[in-house]
Amino acid sequence: MEQSKPQKLFSSLKKIKNSSLNNQIFSATLIVVMLTVGVKIASFIKDLVVAWRFGTRDELDAFLIALVVPSLLSNVVASSFNSALIPTYIQLRETRGISAANKLFSNLMVCVLIILSLLSILMLGFAHLYLPLLAAGFDEQKLALTFRILCIISPIILLDGIICNWRAVLNAEENFTVAGVAPIFTPIVTIILLIQVHSWGVYTLAVGLCAGMILEILAIGLTLSRKGIPLIPKWQGWDDNLTHIFKQYLLVLSGAVLLCSAVPIDQAMAAMLSPGSVASLNYGNKVIAAPMGLFTSGLTASIIPYCSKMYANGDWIKIRQTFRQNLGLIVLIGISLTILTILFSEPIVQFIFQRGSFVEKDTKIVSQIQSLYSLQIPFYIGNLFLIRLASSIKQNHLLLWVSGLDLIINIILNYIFINMIGIKGIALSTSIVYVFSFFFLFLKINKYTSQEANNLNAANH
Repeated sequence: MEQSKPQKLFSSLKKIKNSSLNNQIFSATLIVVMLTVGVKIASFIKDLVVAWRFGTRDELDAFLIALVVPSLLSNVVASSFNSALIPTYIQLRETRGISAANKLFSNLMVCVLIILSLLSILMLGFAHLYLPLLAAGFDEQKLALTFRILCIISPIILLDGIICNWRAVLNAEENFTVAGVAPIFTPIVTIILLIQVHSWGVYTLAVGLCAGMILEILAIGLTLSRKGIPLIPKWQGWDDNLTHIFKQYLLVLSGAVLLCSAVPIDQAMAAMLSPGSVASLNYGNKVIAAPMGLFTSGLTASIIPYCSKMYANGDWIKIRQTFRQNLGLIVLIGISLTILTILFSEPIVQFIFQRGSFVEKDTKIVSQIQSLYSLQIPFYIGNLFLIRLASSIKQNHLLLWVSGLDLIINIILNYIFINMIGIKGIALSTSIVYVFSFFFLFLKINKYTSQEANNLNAANH
């Protein structure tokens, strides 16, 4: 008897899950996704409390603008290190043992701590130059509040650098549980402070962010210590492995600078519009960030360790099968989520945010922004998958190319669409940029892996 469409879909998913090529990636992704659900629920509750307390008021705009540069430095500098570290770390562990891998990790952490500490100092020292540019529409009082918040949250660059690299090593050891659940500390601490401490105002968000990250470090650090991985970095001298990591790091960093610069550019352009525009843009991205965060957290945790092993073994057939099967599933799920989000955008925003200072007028504009942002879902998730795959097979130069093109397209489209449809134009521009980025990386990686697989087949015959 012919299978129904739901049965065919279930059979296809089961086939992907049971495939010997993808079983480990599927299992690791599933573990991280399930843990991330709890984290996202906590984050949504935090957003509800924030919306109830602050709505789209000026002080929330100040916090979001203050967070732009620290977040950019964390996402670019800190996160780029682990993308460069893990392929070499795994290769050393597999060929020369855990001692050689730990030596590399210890040396790198010394470099990370020095670099991020200097960046934090420079960030505060030059704040008087870049904050007025980011917050062009802020008055003097609102700008001063933004700087005070920036001073409080400045440690998050160093904290995030430690978290990213420690979490990456845990993932490389195929220990996904603690790394997946530890981020829950930040929303929980923030919720408690928002409910219990009313006198701090918007500073509560800054304190909650720092305190939550410290607890996350303690949780991950305890797990690493139990596995015998050194937590206190010790300099053991520069070697060829560290040189190789920094060469890869510079490629990843250059691309990440361009890629992540889209966020501050978007928020800076939003700050030039009417008051509350930055907050509206932020709320509009909140709901779609949840499903995207679930998939990307699972994929980024699993794809680099497992594909790095395949790359080290020269198994291009498995890499190509992983590339095609996982990407097909990502696109299928992403399109479904996009359709659902567009159909139910306004009821979703109304149900989640409309209370307290968040009124009906806010709901209408945020739901429109959310619908346009949702167009990016399949392409955003697919893009993240392709970026992690490129890092695993040491094709990081692709990230540099695509990020530069993305930045140019984003700025041009922002200007065009803002003049046409206002703040909603930034959301539409972002979605179009991710569509371009996805197809650019897909074509390049598909061509490269196909060539390597053909070369492998020719060599075997």
